[in-house]
Amino acid sequence: MKQRFSCSLALAAALTLSACDTAPPTSEGVAEASPQDAFFAALASHCGKAYAGKLVSVDEADADFSGRAMVMHVRECSDERIAVPFHVETQSGNWDRSRTWLITRTDAGLRLKHDHRHEDGKPDAVTMYGGDTDSDGTTRAQDFPVDAESITMFEANDLAASVTNVWTVEVDPANGEANAPKFAYQLKRTKAAGAPEDRFFRVEFDLSQPVDAPPAPWGAE
Repeated sequence: MKQRFSCSLALAAALTLSACDTAPPTSEGVAEASPQDAFFAALASHCGKAYAGKLVSVDEADADFSGRAMVMHVRECSDERIAVPFHVETQSGNWDRSRTWLITRTDAGLRLKHDHRHEDGKPDAVTMYGGDTDSDGTTRAQDFPVDAESITMFEANDLAASVTNVWTVEVDPANGEANAPKFAYQLKRTKAAGAPEDRFFRVEFDLSQPVDAPPAPWGAE
């Protein structure tokens, strides 16, 4: 994965241009971006920047994350994909750089995948799982229900509880109107949807104050 901090003009202008071939014209004759185009553009507006965050959920399963320093970095951007490494400080004071969130455009919408690596750069046995959007979502938030490929992977690795996962990503655009702009990553599963137990994991990042960019995630060139 090569480090790229520049976004193309087409991506930077996605709020007004990315959907111009498909969106219906407004009453003024100007095409409107879809919620997914606007969401993608909002995330791309942070390209090259890193932000500090923290765990805000309270599930006992995430006790090791509680109080740990966290940094997300919008490290790689193109018209089709945005890569966001997620860095977590460990109990020993080192950093776990094993996770990268990948958000990609598809013909049907957006896709979220999780690239998990070991410190030597080799892929984890459970990696590149995630899901595709099944609705338009909003300009600020998109849901990603688990896909069939990921369900097969989870079942093969004795992770049956994960087959009802729904991930949510939220982002406010740079220089937007939000009083407290943030980026959030969330995992949720419920008994009502077939999970053996309710599960809720959520981390939030303060987009009002960039921090120094972290080192490359494990496995990146």
